[in-house]
Formats: sequence, C-alpha cells, structure tokens
Amino acid sequence: MNPEQLTALGIDEKWYQPLMDTFIKYNIFTTQRQACFIGQCQHESENFTKLEEGLNYSSARLMAVWPSRFPNLDVANLYAHNPEKIANKVYGGRMGNGNEESGEGFAYRGRGLIQMTGKEAYANCGSGLGVDLIGNPDWLVDPKYAALSAGWFWGKRGLNVLADAKDYETMTKRINGGLLGLDDRKATIAKAISVLG
Repeated sequence: MNPEQLTALGIDEKWYQPLMDTFIKYNIFTTQRQACFIGQCQHESENFTKLEEGLNYSSARLMAVWPSRFPNLDVANLYAHNPEKIANKVYGGRMGNGNEESGEGFAYRGRGLIQMTGKEAYANCGSGLGVDLIGNPDWLVDPKYAALSAGWFWGKRGLNVLADAKDYETMTKRINGGLLGLDDRKATIAKAISVLG
C-alpha cells in the first residue's frame, strides 16, 4: 500500500503511517487482508472521518434504537439530544462501566476506527497496546491509536483468517454484532482490492 492508493480510496494521507504500523503489528500483510481491514474501517468510521460515536439522538430515535431503556416518550424526552446523558444511560452498568451516575458510559463511548466501546474493552485494548486508555480515552481519536486499536480488535477476533477466506458475513458479525451495512462493507472491500491489487 502507498499514500497514493489511500488517496484513490478517498482516505486522507495522514492515515498512511498509522495503517502501515498497524498492518505490521497485526500481520495484515496481503492485499486481501489490507482491503478487508480498510473496507470494514471505512464503513465503521465513515471513510476514516468519524472516530467518535455520535449519540445526538431524538426521542423517537432513542425509543427505536434502545426500546428497553427508553420505553416511552416521557423517558426519551429526558435524554434526547444530550449525548453525555444518553451514553451514561445506555452504557452504564455494562461492558465494565459503572452505573449511569458514574459517567463511565460517556467516558468510554465508542471511539477509534472500529468504535471501541466500554471500560472493559478500553482496559483490554490498552493492555494489549501497552498504553493507558482508561486514563486517556481520547487517545482513540488520534489516528495512531484509532488504527492500532482497530488492529488489536482485528487480531483478537481472528479477522485475518476470515479475510483470507473472504467470509465477509462472519467478519461483519464479529465487528458489528450483526450484518448491518453488509452490502456497503462488501463494496468498500471490493474497491480497496481493486485499488490495492
């Protein structure tokens, strides 16, 4: 991969070195693996531009996305368009976070190229990278750690094997928990293969 190929994919050249460092560290060395990594990250991060979870939801959207936490309009109206309150409500008491009042849901909201979410994930990823992400969660919006955290996740979930097998469905499930955006992911991977090929 070279900077010109990144530009051809619509990705800022500032990502070149962070991606190369990640590819070396996590054995993402073939065109197929690199294309899968880039394609999945393009989908997850709106083409390497969105490194932080957007939580500015309307009441109606809150009830649609998290019906058990926002069962009616009265509850949803208390949180609508307040990302910090929303994050603390939906992530509080889960994924290693303290309760809603702890503020940890917002502190450890989704960040990085593959949206690392929750105190437990931040701790595990930080340990894997040898850095303190609990004390410095905003490091995940820096290209270096945004890419390395995605590489750490990629390695932990065995995604090189799935890339080699072109098993995009299982890969997407391991990244997203479901098949959300599968067609777009396949398209971004195909374009990356053609550009990197």
